[in-house]
Amino acid sequence: MFEIFRKYLGDKTTLSNQDYALIESLCIIKKLRKNQYILQSGDVWKYDAFVCRGLLKMYYLDVKGQEHIMQFAPENYWTGDRESMDTDLPSKYNIDAIEPSDILLIEKNDFEMLRKTIPEFNNFVNQTIKKNVQTLQGRIHTSITLSSEEKYNNFLKQFPDIASRVPLHMIASYIGISAETLSRIRSQSAKK
Repeated sequence: MFEIFRKYLGDKTTLSNQDYALIESLCIIKKLRKNQYILQSGDVWKYDAFVCRGLLKMYYLDVKGQEHIMQFAPENYWTGDRESMDTDLPSKYNIDAIEPSDILLIEKNDFEMLRKTIPEFNNFVNQTIKKNVQTLQGRIHTSITLSSEEKYNNFLKQFPDIASRVPLHMIASYIGISAETLSRIRSQSAKK
């Protein structure tokens, strides 16, 4: 499984065989069954997690038990609760596998050591963080400016692979509309 991560890193940055050996020595391989958690609300998150195979979702449950999906994490995506990890406070979120999944975990202190030890890895992480901030800003902008139909069409364009792998109610949760509204949008689109 490390070979998947190595290829991902190799596409993003240039590392030596010694760098890869150090990174690999710190990776924890975790295989998840469908619906298995890697984080439950109330636990403190202590890892950086990379998805090698499968699909995960990060979400919170409101007081009514309604699921609100914050992130889908398919292959070659990172996931985790940055706020919990940075503050050592219990997470508000759950992360579980939508499909059987293989992930690599790197403990927080080990990840920080890698950043200090391997300058190219640190540069890669900084670029990834910048990209994530831009993605989150785009998601907020989409959420407050687009109609429900535009949000759905934007999701299909941005994540065609995920759209074919998850049920509609999860897509509705992610884009912030009800499953009924999404069903109506899809019905109206089919009639056009």
